[in-house]
Amino acid sequence: MWLQYHNSLRYFAFLEVINLSMSTHVFPAPHLYVENSIPAFSREEPFENLLMDLQTKGWSVQDEFFSTNFTQALMDEAESIQNAFMLQAGVGRKQDHQIVLDARRDYIQWIDPDKPIRKDFLKMMAELRVALNRRLFLGLFDYEAHFARYEEGAFYEKHIDAFKGESNRILSTVLYLNEEWQEGDGGELVIYDENDPSIEVGRFFPKKGRLAVFLSECFYHEVKVAKRTRHSIAGWFRVNNTTGTVLDPDQ
Repeated sequence: MWLQYHNSLRYFAFLEVINLSMSTHVFPAPHLYVENSIPAFSREEPFENLLMDLQTKGWSVQDEFFSTNFTQALMDEAESIQNAFMLQAGVGRKQDHQIVLDARRDYIQWIDPDKPIRKDFLKMMAELRVALNRRLFLGLFDYEAHFARYEEGAFYEKHIDAFKGESNRILSTVLYLNEEWQEGDGGELVIYDENDPSIEVGRFFPKKGRLAVFLSECFYHEVKVAKRTRHSIAGWFRVNNTTGTVLDPDQ
């Protein structure tokens, strides 16, 4: 793995580990995002730290994982979604899905590659999936994600994303898209100890550009009550559990 520094443009591009296939032009995120117009990554450190954390403790929180402009484009997209086009989030999947307002009160919109910024985000997560498989041998098959909006007063109680042996979700990811989040704004992500879910191991503000990743079957976590509107992208790297008689479930 190595980095190439573009002196005139002042950014690093990943080579080998993540193939950016991005334009070399850097400019502020426009209102109308153009596919492949902004480099998604600018630094190697968050990626290397993420891999090391997952190897040693099973979870990681990294700031400025994506480039500033790419993160801004994602934030613009999240903020542009009208509430009428978002769904009340629930618990469970498929036929087991239920709306339980005592458990969570966020709104979501699943991400499909139907817009340039969404397509580029999914492309970058696919490249990250390949890199994770090469380094950690996780056998990750695909990635699914949705935009999440927590209005003032919304929360998500302590839960786990996958029960051992009952899900195809392996790694959970949360990318935060909030400008100038302050102490007192609430909405923190709380991660609990793998062996004792009553012990808190980390509490993190949902600040812009922060990426949290953790093993889906191992770590209980929650979202504290938000005191202002809170945006994020929640996603899961999955393995393929399709068998001869059972189709691997999607969203």
